[in-house]
Amino acid sequence: MAGSLVCCSLSVVADDTANIKIDPISQVITQHKTTILGNKISYQATTGTQPVWDEQGNATATLFYTYYQRTDVKDVTRQPLIMSFNGGPGSASVWMHIAYTGPRILNIDSEGYPVQPYGVQTNPYSILDVADIVFVNPVNTGYSRVLPDKDGKMPDKDKQKSMFFGVNADVKYLAGWLNTFVTQHNRWLSPKYLIGESYGTTRVSGLALELQNAQWMYLNGVVLVSPTELGLKREGPVEAANRLPYFAATAWYHKKLPADLQALDLDDLLPQVEEFTLNRLLPALSKGGFIDAQEKADVLKQMARYSGLSETFIAGQNLDVSTWTFWKELLRDESKTVGRLDSRYLGIDKQDVGDNPDYFAELTAWLHAFTPAINYYLREELNYKTDVKYNMFGPVHPWEREGDKTGENLRQAMAQNPFLQVMVQSGYYDGATNYFDAKYSMWQLDPSGKMRERLSFKGYRSGHMMYLRREDLQKSNQDLREFIQGSLPAPGSPAQYPR
Repeated sequence: MAGSLVCCSLSVVADDTANIKIDPISQVITQHKTTILGNKISYQATTGTQPVWDEQGNATATLFYTYYQRTDVKDVTRQPLIMSFNGGPGSASVWMHIAYTGPRILNIDSEGYPVQPYGVQTNPYSILDVADIVFVNPVNTGYSRVLPDKDGKMPDKDKQKSMFFGVNADVKYLAGWLNTFVTQHNRWLSPKYLIGESYGTTRVSGLALELQNAQWMYLNGVVLVSPTELGLKREGPVEAANRLPYFAATAWYHKKLPADLQALDLDDLLPQVEEFTLNRLLPALSKGGFIDAQEKADVLKQMARYSGLSETFIAGQNLDVSTWTFWKELLRDESKTVGRLDSRYLGIDKQDVGDNPDYFAELTAWLHAFTPAINYYLREELNYKTDVKYNMFGPVHPWEREGDKTGENLRQAMAQNPFLQVMVQSGYYDGATNYFDAKYSMWQLDPSGKMRERLSFKGYRSGHMMYLRREDLQKSNQDLREFIQGSLPAPGSPAQYPR
């Protein structure tokens, strides 16, 4: 494994936490080999920083990235490029990088729990066999940082917010950065894809249209992993009703359902719960306090069967059970709480009483495993050496959320680009961005139904980061592989709608 470092003469910026300087332009290249699905491949890893430029040509920030490119492919113009983002907002690209699609993944057990010794291992299911990947860290995440202005002064917080820390500002500067990246690495002729996780789905949905309209860069696909609402409102009765399928999946996992339901496979149970949610629960919640007493009693009984909660508990919340109380209540009799982002994980609270868990068991477990792994991997295997702190979660708040039309932007991008396809991936045990909300958003993304054949959904028996479970790591990567291969048009096919 050979490495080479290139830096620049631009001004450097201090890391806020340690008064350490970071190079705005840097690059380290290493050569590697791996085996994916039994096939040996060679690839090059480029880690570095690349500036964000304003309209006057001034560098306003520098973004840290890791770019994997196969070196045994003869025609790079036929090799797809995946541009990968995580969420938060304020989260580094670490999660999908070393746990999902990259060639190396962290050491965890088959269900996703941390193990020691810490470190990384080969990812035998990585999509690097069918696509090159760049993992991008937005401003203040990973090693990415704001730069001082031309006078050497750091912009104040309000200025930084207007430049970087909001739904639309984030999309705008990242689109320009991607243009520069694609140009520098000669990838304009390659088929291009965006993948985003959690808030990253908001980011890539907005980027799909911004890249087309402002950068004239057209995509073949967008993948939404554990998507947010994308500006497609789910309020009132819809928000309350949509939680039930997630409750049912979690209760099934923890064996809290009646025997007849518990005996069903999850794939057989969830369609029943979804049908009840849409056709019985949603209308009942819409009637509020004027619901017929018998209808309310019938709905209460069925909700209790599907959720693992008591009728009394549900009635006390007027059929509107929050996720917070669910995480605390489901296993209260066992003195356990369930995780928010992945409800397979168990926590223990100081007291069994109360409405909310003391902490999120899954997040503490993930940070336990990811933090040492990414710091080791970048420095020791990819040879990128810096004393700047790697921000797993960086300072980006308050985040400007006004004007979020990213779902509509994605619909418009699809309408303008007949080649563009979208796939949604969700874990059934994710309580933060639950899978039925994801389905609902997909249904609402194109109300006309004219593009429904270009929208698809895949569900997994795990949580927010469904790929942490080994079985779902294999399945979700294969779904990605098939999505990429299936969205590549035949050579010479025109991007047009048939008459």
